[in-house]
Amino acid sequence: MIIFPAIDIKDGKCVRLTQGDYNKETIYNDSPLAVAKEWQQKGAEYLHLIDLNGAKEGRSINEEIIFSIAKEINIPVQVGGGVRSLETVEAFISAGVDRVIVGTAAINDRDFLTTAVEKYGEKIAVSIDARKGYVATDGWTKTSTIKATDLLADLEKIGVSTVVYTDIFKDGMLEGPNLEELQMINERTSIDVIASGGITTAEDVSDVKQLKVYGAIIGKALYDGTLTLEDIL
Repeated sequence: MIIFPAIDIKDGKCVRLTQGDYNKETIYNDSPLAVAKEWQQKGAEYLHLIDLNGAKEGRSINEEIIFSIAKEINIPVQVGGGVRSLETVEAFISAGVDRVIVGTAAINDRDFLTTAVEKYGEKIAVSIDARKGYVATDGWTKTSTIKATDLLADLEKIGVSTVVYTDIFKDGMLEGPNLEELQMINERTSIDVIASGGITTAEDVSDVKQLKVYGAIIGKALYDGTLTLEDIL
């Protein structure tokens, strides 16, 4: 299982939100690039970057910072937040981003997603952010009427190879992941699943690993020091 330290970027800074609430942020560092270098130095093998402004506004806002991270570190990065066009996908991949994550557009613009997967294959992932089993969009500010499990089936048909699955109610709460939901999602699909939301303790990491998911994203617990990357690895 790959551990992905999360770097959430808002207004140019490295922050964490609680349950995706833009009014409940903690700033951890003024330089996301410095944070990326620190995770690399501590042994991370892959980074998860999210442009929070981009997710809300529907276009990449912090792309220059993301470009600099992709350029200056030696480990792969995956990027999401405001990816709604092929131009954005192409810009990130050209800058050295290894995997581009499509979120809201996976619901609202299937033609774009299908074209992106046809063109870039495994470099395209989809973020499924669920609130009580239903998919949230627009930086988690809206909840759709689409069930996460139904979206998953559609993504398989399109040929998506990786999904990031987040239980919004668990995100940033340091209360542990939703293991039942994760297990159900992972068992229902042949797509690689990256678990996100609520992973707080070494036991949580172990529990998620036993589900045989492809990866796990850890954010707040690493920044608060509840977990250390060295110990997990």
